[in-house]
Amino acid sequence: MVFEEIYELYWQKIFRLCMGYVNDTDSAQDLAQETFIIVWQQLPKFRNESSVGTWIFRIASNNCLRQMEKEKRFAKADLPINLEEKKQESLEPQIQLLYQFISELPETDRIIISLELEEVKQAEIAHIIGLSESNIRVKIHRIKEKLTQKFKENGY
Repeated sequence: MVFEEIYELYWQKIFRLCMGYVNDTDSAQDLAQETFIIVWQQLPKFRNESSVGTWIFRIASNNCLRQMEKEKRFAKADLPINLEEKKQESLEPQIQLLYQFISELPETDRIIISLELEEVKQAEIAHIIGLSESNIRVKIHRIKEKLTQKFKENGY
């Protein structure tokens, strides 16, 4: 596959995966762009030991985790009180809420449910995460239960 095809095929999926981590459109776009820069740089070294999708999702996951570690190390300065938080209004409220709930999950759960929402096969998720397929199935079930409970608590 050439880079342009990979980009067209995976951009939206990687963006949504990043949204699951950061719940912020601008940050998710930045992380997705960084992911594709890495993909472009590493594509000549790709050896087809896994599918291109698995490889890209692993790069994106690692990129998101690295970013989260950076943010933990550097405490954010307090914003001026008079600034209002800007949200992307084009997303339906329930989808915005879903991204918020996903972003509140533990790191591993975030990547698992984000990949599941992208319809990545559970065997592939297991390979990306490094857990057994049966463990992934159990985790997905529990994550869905947590998310369903959060929606119920918010009146949906």
